[in-house]
Amino acid sequence: MQLAREELEQAYKQMKTIREFEEHLHREIMTGSIPGFTHLYAGQEAVAVGVCENLTEADFITSTHRGHGHCIAKGCDVIGMMKELYGKADGLCKGKGGSMHVADMDVCMLGANGIVGGGPPLATGAALAAKLDGKGSVAVSFGGDGSCNQGPVFESMNIAAILNLPSIFVYENNRYSEHTHCDYVIASESIASRVEGFGIHTVKANGFDFFEVHEVMKELIAKAREGNGPCAVEFETTRFYGHFEGDPQNYRAKDELKDDRENNDCITIFKDKVTEAGLLSDDDINKLDEEVNSLIEESVDQAKKSPLPNPEDVTTDVYVLSLIHISEPTRRTPI
Repeated sequence: MQLAREELEQAYKQMKTIREFEEHLHREIMTGSIPGFTHLYAGQEAVAVGVCENLTEADFITSTHRGHGHCIAKGCDVIGMMKELYGKADGLCKGKGGSMHVADMDVCMLGANGIVGGGPPLATGAALAAKLDGKGSVAVSFGGDGSCNQGPVFESMNIAAILNLPSIFVYENNRYSEHTHCDYVIASESIASRVEGFGIHTVKANGFDFFEVHEVMKELIAKAREGNGPCAVEFETTRFYGHFEGDPQNYRAKDELKDDRENNDCITIFKDKVTEAGLLSDDDINKLDEEVNSLIEESVDQAKKSPLPNPEDVTTDVYVLSLIHISEPTRRTPI
């Protein structure tokens, strides 16, 4: 697969932006400047970018609790995201979403989600809407290996197959459901083999290689967009940090993380491929690095200077459920 120079630069810049965004958070969280629970995406950048580079702004995605990478790859404003994670009033969600609930409807990013397996039902609804409006949009739901054991995920795949929806289920198998290895919690041969049981076209691919991710997703998204029903993919990948910030990762094998950083870093793999092929030079890469570093520095500077939300706004942007009180229960006549 041959991508244009502009496409290669965009892909690298997106992956590098995600990496530097997460590396900053990893350092800053230790200072207590960022509120809430945080799950970093570093190590999985090739999946988010390889998927989203095939999407249009009108295509939908849903994310997970590890969602910063998906947000950036789909086009969410990086400065607005940084402000959101610092809990500031002019963040993407006015400081009320934080790390696990970043969303941006303007780019059809339907939200990160603190509920494991919470994204696929939302994406299935979006896929149904896309099918009904007939404009050719698709809906992608990202999920980890842990989400494949959730009942709502099964239900979402089933209804997507029944209704022939333009849904793509993306599973990022980073080996661990929180702290438990996938071999222990997934009884079937693989996530892919499980999904096939719903009659959904499914593939398994290398999530460490942007080019393989991009090529696989190009075919699957085209299939769904053309009205051929749902499909799914299981990408093998890894995360460079713990399940959450502060996780000691005692469950990992000795030198496992060291090996991943040395041999399975998707950004290093990308750089090696494009420079060896003469598609981008080291100078090109360095220039893109400088642009990314400047963007992250600006986002942090603005986030730290931005105001906190007003206490009076705590009840705005919140749904209210009205309950009708029935004083007397309805009585049925015995049959």
